[in-house]
Amino acid sequence: MVASVSSDEPKFLELLFSRRAILVALIVFVAIVALCALAPLIAPADPDKMSVRARLTPPGGDFLLGADAFGRDVASRLLYAGRVSLTIGLGVAAVSSLAGIVIGMTAGFFRRLDAPMSRLIDAMMAFPDILLAIALVAILGGSMVNVIIALSIVYTPRIARIVRASTLVIRELPYVEAARALGSSTWTIMTTHVLRNILSPIIVQATFIFAYAMLAEAGLSFLGVGVDPSTPTWGTMINEGRQYIDQAAFLILFPGLAISVSVLALQLIGDGLRDALDPRLAKDL
Repeated sequence: MVASVSSDEPKFLELLFSRRAILVALIVFVAIVALCALAPLIAPADPDKMSVRARLTPPGGDFLLGADAFGRDVASRLLYAGRVSLTIGLGVAAVSSLAGIVIGMTAGFFRRLDAPMSRLIDAMMAFPDILLAIALVAILGGSMVNVIIALSIVYTPRIARIVRASTLVIRELPYVEAARALGSSTWTIMTTHVLRNILSPIIVQATFIFAYAMLAEAGLSFLGVGVDPSTPTWGTMINEGRQYIDQAAFLILFPGLAISVSVLALQLIGDGLRDALDPRLAKDL
């Protein structure tokens, strides 16, 4: 007699949205992404159009969120800046995850390479994130692509350590030994038997790195070493508005809220994914 699977076994979506905060966070983040993606269609004005008369106009009237020191519409710039900030966050999460998988699996699967690659990972993680990012951007130059490369180098060791630790465990499991005995190639074992079983922690960590990268980009832009100042990001908007904080606090309020809400939503989504993808936590839920 074959045992049937219990009908009340929790499913992934049920686990993911077991807390209302996770569902709210996902809705909020999707809404932010949608608004920024549709910026050319819904932006109330040209983000670069200047008007001396509208300089530092408070929110309301023709300027929903006010106007900056050059008379540019803050709402339009907020939407266009979000496109850049979100692109950088997504780019860093994707590149660092890919690089971390390659480095971590190589270190964890091949014993001879484990020690030197682990020391390299530890050495990179010894530097504070923001200081290493500033140094790399200073070397590479300020542009969106270079910021993505610099932050990817900063956050790759986070993924690599997780992948290495998981690979060390999985390579010793019976089904991997069976695959070796059957003559499966190293590439097949690594992609079919190892990678497929470590995707869950990678996805969760990539979500957190998305949030960390957005914060780091904002910090770099605020310090003036991020993307080109002519390219609006939430960080550059805060940097531009800080000197007018006494006259027009809204210039840093709205981009600051955009960063805070986006990062908080991503953190909550990451927590939900961790709870749903971890079997031990799933049983508790």
